[in-house]
Amino acid sequence: MGQDPSTIRKEIEETREQMGETVEALAYKADVKARAKDSVTGKVDAVKDKISGVGSSVSEATPSAGDVKGSAQRAAGIAQENPIGLAAGAVAVGFIAGMLLPSTRIENERLGPMADQVKGQAADAAQTIVEHGKEAAQEATQAAISAVKETGQQHADEVKEELQGQTDTAPDSITVPR
Repeated sequence: MGQDPSTIRKEIEETREQMGETVEALAYKADVKARAKDSVTGKVDAVKDKISGVGSSVSEATPSAGDVKGSAQRAAGIAQENPIGLAAGAVAVGFIAGMLLPSTRIENERLGPMADQVKGQAADAAQTIVEHGKEAAQEATQAAISAVKETGQQHADEVKEELQGQTDTAPDSITVPR
């Protein structure tokens, strides 16, 4: 039996729409250049988002100029209090840098196994010096932290006393003229 012509037209329109969507999807899949561009654009956007997130994290973690100046002053104070530790640390850093440089062919020929033995002993000595330097730096840091805490507490006490003195001399009631 026959169907109603309006129903047939409606089915034909739906089929055309579905075919149009299918053709568009196939065209997109066949267009490798466009898909690659979309993929690259998505990845670039993701990287930009990550970079901006890292940038904000870095700016939050970066110390202020005052913090850097204070740290530099503390380091200078520590260096003045413990010049031997500073010199030992500098020697150790220089030695380690020298050890990291590759040896030349002439050094290997002339010094041979004795150089390896000396390098081993020097590496052990450098490690000991570095450990002592770390200990000295930690002790100096702890001393600086203690001094800062004590000074901060003294200032807080002074401010507290000054405020109490001001509140003791203030009148109990204040009249505001209109």
